[in-house]
Amino acid sequence: MSASPAPIVGRIRIALVGCGRISKNHLEAIAKVPELVLVSVADTSLARAEEVGAAHGVPGFGSLEAMLAQVPSDLVAVCTPSGLHPQHGIEAARAGRHVLVEKPMAISLAGADELVQACDAAGVHLFVVKQNRLNPPIQLLKRAVDKGRFGRIYMANTTVRWTRPQEYYDQESWRGTWEFDGGAMMNQASHYVDLMQWLVGPVESVMAKTATQARRIEAEDSGVAVLKFRSGALGVIEVSVLTYPRNIEGSITILGEKGSVKIGGTAVNRVEHWQFESYDDDDKLIDAANTSPPSVYGFGHEGYYRNLLPVLRGEARPDTDGRAGRKSLELILGIYESAKTGREVPIPLRTRL
Repeated sequence: MSASPAPIVGRIRIALVGCGRISKNHLEAIAKVPELVLVSVADTSLARAEEVGAAHGVPGFGSLEAMLAQVPSDLVAVCTPSGLHPQHGIEAARAGRHVLVEKPMAISLAGADELVQACDAAGVHLFVVKQNRLNPPIQLLKRAVDKGRFGRIYMANTTVRWTRPQEYYDQESWRGTWEFDGGAMMNQASHYVDLMQWLVGPVESVMAKTATQARRIEAEDSGVAVLKFRSGALGVIEVSVLTYPRNIEGSITILGEKGSVKIGGTAVNRVEHWQFESYDDDDKLIDAANTSPPSVYGFGHEGYYRNLLPVLRGEARPDTDGRAGRKSLELILGIYESAKTGREVPIPLRTRL
């Protein structure tokens, strides 16, 4: 970004596009932060937009274009299908709005780069939602990594054992398609792939297998990937949306020379194992860090929105901007490339998928 955006004074006006499943988390989070105010919503279904808008006391529109033209706002929250994130983010940026986009920020590196460039050119911030980074157990784990408490990290694993029945895919025609969504790795596991590269460090290469075993969708419902990190550590990603009969695990484990930690629960919300060679005062915070979120989305959206405030007021820099969001997308695309070709794929990718 060539110049810092002008700080926002007063309450931050938020417009939301895409009134589907994930929008509920955004709307609830916005309502809990006094410094934020929802001013409008939009959806390709005007009836749905008007219904959601009426429930929150704001106007609803049948398109992003109409909403941008008629209602002043500071930031647009993009909650539309993944394949439309770049298009809608670019449209909002060109209208002078800051952009907050759900994960993944795009389903191709070309789309991600176009979105980053458009926000840079417009002089607006681009935020990519990575709310699991804010889970209290994950924050403690990140501090342990940064303090060097593990010594040399040998192995890392993330496991996503969730269920998405066929009805979930049938509710929205874009779900499970290559054009707008991707599969279990791109959608359900996106946050967990992000945690692997954020906590353990840059990935050197990946080998992967994916399969569509039970759901009637284009993309995969199951996948495994073996990672080699530049540090020499090894990693495994295991993902399934076929778990019977309900979500049972969303976890990350790190094994090191001087420590072993597993953060589990259904959405990295509970410390299941925490042991280090030497004591640190953070060890006293373990029990208090455990949470019981109502869903796999956790409580992180509210925290994420609160973290935007100092950035939009010119007091801080964003932690998860477009360039940070691109890193996990590149790893996911590398996983897909390996599964397709049967070969080990180096990261960064040699071609822009």
